[in-house]
Amino acid sequence: MKNRFQVYILAALAVVAAACGPRERTVVILSTNDMHAAIQRFPRLAAAVEECRDTAQIVVLVDAGDRWTGNAYVDKVAVPGKPIVELMNRLGYDAATLGNHEFDHGQAYLGRMIDSMAFDVVSANALSDTVTFPRLAPYTIIRRGGVKIGIVGVVTNYEGQGHPAGNASSFEGVVFPDPQQEALRYAAELRPKVDVLVLLSHMGDDRDMELLSRGDAPFDVVIGGHTHVVRDTIVGGVLLTQTGKGLKNVGATTIRLRGHKVESVDFRAVPLSGYEPDNDFAEQVAHYYADPELNRPVGEFGAPADMQALANWMAAAVAEAAGADIGFYHIGGVRLDTLAAGGVSRARIYDLEPFGTRVATMQMTPEQMERMIVTKYNEPTREGHRIDLVSTTPYEIEVDEDDRAQEVDFPELEDGRLYRVAISDYAYKNYKGLDYADGAILDEEVADALIGELKSRSPLVLDNRPRQTVERD
Repeated sequence: MKNRFQVYILAALAVVAAACGPRERTVVILSTNDMHAAIQRFPRLAAAVEECRDTAQIVVLVDAGDRWTGNAYVDKVAVPGKPIVELMNRLGYDAATLGNHEFDHGQAYLGRMIDSMAFDVVSANALSDTVTFPRLAPYTIIRRGGVKIGIVGVVTNYEGQGHPAGNASSFEGVVFPDPQQEALRYAAELRPKVDVLVLLSHMGDDRDMELLSRGDAPFDVVIGGHTHVVRDTIVGGVLLTQTGKGLKNVGATTIRLRGHKVESVDFRAVPLSGYEPDNDFAEQVAHYYADPELNRPVGEFGAPADMQALANWMAAAVAEAAGADIGFYHIGGVRLDTLAAGGVSRARIYDLEPFGTRVATMQMTPEQMERMIVTKYNEPTREGHRIDLVSTTPYEIEVDEDDRAQEVDFPELEDGRLYRVAISDYAYKNYKGLDYADGAILDEEVADALIGELKSRSPLVLDNRPRQTVERD
């Protein structure tokens, strides 16, 4: 039987053992992705980040790509993209990776913008040896509160011909090896050096799941982007997250460690609508929005327009600008879901078409148009197996039981006849299966064609009905 002294000694030893045991720590990784220049929501983001920093032990702030393209007050200023970079610098981002839209203004521009970023930009699969766009580090290690957090970055190469989605000219001289292989390669190098291992991925959640389903990915969490979804799931034992688009949410990944071992990982997509805007950031954003040229209405809509109506309008506008018989516009180039009735400013048109896309023309027969549409529909990418090319002329795609396009019926066109066709220069330069005569890119930008129509035809009432259909066997 133990006496009181023995009990006291045992209790004291238990206290000492507990005090000397592995220390428990919590890391919160706050994340954004596909902000697309939504600086109007940045004051709420700032409030959420500061609240987390006030309450959590260790906080890291990261971004998974596509920081600009989508807001005229960021994209159409003297230095495009500068407002979002200034806001991110001020908020104290720690790391980011590249999205495909980081390349929209060319490599030289991107190189200069990266130089102005006060946070680490990492990409394991964007390989360059040019002066204008030097190669980025594949990963970074953030040391905070005694914890080492390794962050690897990758960008998609699946939509282009071995490069991210976008104009091929934007990627010339840069090599984009397989992002999944490069992610695993650098993860193996980094894992022994860090306590927490993060993949910042701009591959899309489908490709992230493809990577993780192999079951050998050593990451603690994959923070994704590119597909504009909200994702919170476990794949192959690894947490996969994404927060949607346009800064509607901020991701909060909580990682609990005992000593240097990760004990648990969980995630929440936190709506920013629940935060009152930070006043200082709100003042800065208001300054960016005080642009009279962008704010002045150029015309008005007589009725609301949905995405289908906007696509129909853009197809008609390129045809009108080129004096063409038929206009096509790719649905991925329509960047607004709706436009309300009433005055429409120049800024809203640039939000609808933020890429500076120009009008292209060519001579095509219905057979050549069919080849273009069938090739696009059958692509094994996110742009495939959907009606991608909205047109001023009706057509029906006939697909088989495997959802592969077989032929296209044009009820209003004559077989064998040459038609003058207008299309965006993005599709003209990048789409496969194009066969045409007398192709050319005009000087006129699509946005200018839309602005011209608004000025001359207001109030404009658009047709919301689809002209293209898919017929399945």
